[in-house]
Amino acid sequence: MVKKLLQLCLLTSLVNNPLFAAEQDWFPVQVQADGQTLAYQPLEKISKTWRLCALLPHGKDHYWWGVSWGLAEEAKRQGATLGIYEAGGYENLPRQRQQVQDCVKNKADALIIAAISSEGLNDLVVQLKDSGIPVIDLINGINSDAISARSSVSFANMASKSMQYLLQHSQEQSINLAWFPGPAQAAWVQDAERGLQKRLQKTGIDLVHGGYGATDNFSQATLVRQLFNHHQPDYVLANAVAASVTQSFVATEPHNTTQVMAYYANPEVIALIQQGKILAAATDSPVIQARISIDLALRVLEKQNYARQVSPQIRILDQQSIDQLTLQQIIAPKQQWMIRQPLTAIAP
Repeated sequence: MVKKLLQLCLLTSLVNNPLFAAEQDWFPVQVQADGQTLAYQPLEKISKTWRLCALLPHGKDHYWWGVSWGLAEEAKRQGATLGIYEAGGYENLPRQRQQVQDCVKNKADALIIAAISSEGLNDLVVQLKDSGIPVIDLINGINSDAISARSSVSFANMASKSMQYLLQHSQEQSINLAWFPGPAQAAWVQDAERGLQKRLQKTGIDLVHGGYGATDNFSQATLVRQLFNHHQPDYVLANAVAASVTQSFVATEPHNTTQVMAYYANPEVIALIQQGKILAAATDSPVIQARISIDLALRVLEKQNYARQVSPQIRILDQQSIDQLTLQQIIAPKQQWMIRQPLTAIAP
């Protein structure tokens, strides 16, 4: 039934091309749509120029640069008007709440939200639903039944698959593992920790928690230094920023044999994997998630059939696999910075 609703066809293979293809070539792409493996196809045409607002937590990490690029490119491709806002950090929930209200005042037809907090916007989401304004949950996770649809990947599965890779790499030996999750209040971090703890059951792994912090270089470098003052773990599993910081730290210690893996990828991590300096990373294809979120919003507005939950396939990037993936699904092109653009005002 989902196949019929989404007008999708089964994907036979992915493009084996590491270069950036033209924007119209991002689909079809393999996803889980309401529990079924399908090849996602966006709408062919929309009936009017819909007004969309996308709210992101910050623009400090290149991960979100890729998300903003994917949002902007897909809105342009489909002919929608899009405003992109970022709140400046996970500590700025009041700012993201205000951005929601500003988008409503500026006559946005739908909102796409990568939330700072899993529950901090719930009252506003209910108000939006009651006002007939759909909300698409993008990447981070909003714990509300008032969400229209979700473009997201389980970070519990991201962490679990990362841990599975490390167990195989260590040949199931007893190891010391340091863990740098990210900001404590973020739903994706909470999910990642649940996935990690579940995977760690009945293993001989000694886990050292590196502490919570915003995913900026200063915050993560502080946590990394503090941990390595007292421990020299065999492996580090970390958010992408902490993974890059840890690699730089380890490189300055000639006798340090710690190996590093990220449980999601950004451009720095990808480059370090290609150079053989970081072991591996999981990827949730954030650019594709961003593109799908635009399409989901338009499907709701167009009263077309849509899946409530769409998730790209989780992949592990290492030196053997990284050249077999299309990088346009993961990161923005070189020289593409964070995109911030207001939703254009409606002419009087």
